[in-house]
Amino acid sequence: MAKTTLDTLRGELERINLELLELLSRRGTVVQQVQEIKQRDGIPTHVPEREQAMLERLTAANRGPFADETVRQLFREIFRASVALMEAGQRKVLRVGRASGGAELRIAVGGVEFGGAPVVIAGPCAVEDEAQLDAVGAKLRELGVRLLRGGAYKSRSSPYAFQGLGRRGLELLRDAARRHGLAVVTEVTDTRNVALVAEHADILQVGARNMHNYELLREVGGAGKPVLLKRGWSATIEEFLWAAEYVALSGNERVILCERGIRTFETQTRNTLDVSAVALLRAQSRLPVVVDVSHAAGRKDILVPLARAGLAAGAQGVMVEVHPNPAAARSDAGQQLDLDEFERFLTAVGLRT
Repeated sequence: MAKTTLDTLRGELERINLELLELLSRRGTVVQQVQEIKQRDGIPTHVPEREQAMLERLTAANRGPFADETVRQLFREIFRASVALMEAGQRKVLRVGRASGGAELRIAVGGVEFGGAPVVIAGPCAVEDEAQLDAVGAKLRELGVRLLRGGAYKSRSSPYAFQGLGRRGLELLRDAARRHGLAVVTEVTDTRNVALVAEHADILQVGARNMHNYELLREVGGAGKPVLLKRGWSATIEEFLWAAEYVALSGNERVILCERGIRTFETQTRNTLDVSAVALLRAQSRLPVVVDVSHAAGRKDILVPLARAGLAAGAQGVMVEVHPNPAAARSDAGQQLDLDEFERFLTAVGLRT
């Protein structure tokens, strides 16, 4: 009789195990459906507050015989496995990735097209005054360069460094661009300024310091303008593509990836230009890729070989800083080319039109 009872109970446990497995599978399917909606709407995969609320409801409903802490441990493992399932699905279906099956993106701005022949973006690190931008704009027009860059809002490591002219800087950029038939590329550093910057700029730049600022990525994605996204100085390729995905999930796949150097142990350059990243991004993403040689080097004597290396690796454009009088520049004086040096740079790299 005892043997029959034990077999019966063991059989009951087997049935319960299968029922639990079926329920877990159903939960996994629902989790995948949730992730599809989150990806569509740009919602983070993991929300710790929601997980904690579910645990509290479960322990409140617990009638034993398992202790509350045991219930929490069991469901934490289930939640952890569910997040892993969501993240695995996310990695496979990145909108900006080649695995999505879409064609390489071409982004037309200001009479040039990212994704075709190499594009040049040039201008001062920071907007300083009208005369500065007018001199640079005239030189760009003379040389056939169509994209004017310049910082109106400057994120600086030191709070005492020049932070840019703000709204006035945007107005100066827009006026200079109109006078010389150029398009504006400028950085937006704050979600509160996205609409204002979008009024004046043709391309919204997200700097390296803000690559992980996901709220800003969502805002610029919804602004209706192409986005130039710079790689963070310690970001992996995967993290960089995830950042681009945040923009794409806001309904804007017109993203230009910019490799601008990563922080290493080297001290002779400001950063280390990761040429391998250019090749990897071209292989893994549908988005155009450019290199910012000025911020990578932090010096101007090696800009030509860095630009050549980036283009050889597959970069579809080069960003470089240009100033009428670099010695008097209010930021990054050592890495900016003067107007004659810029002309020689274009010729040496083979970008003179």
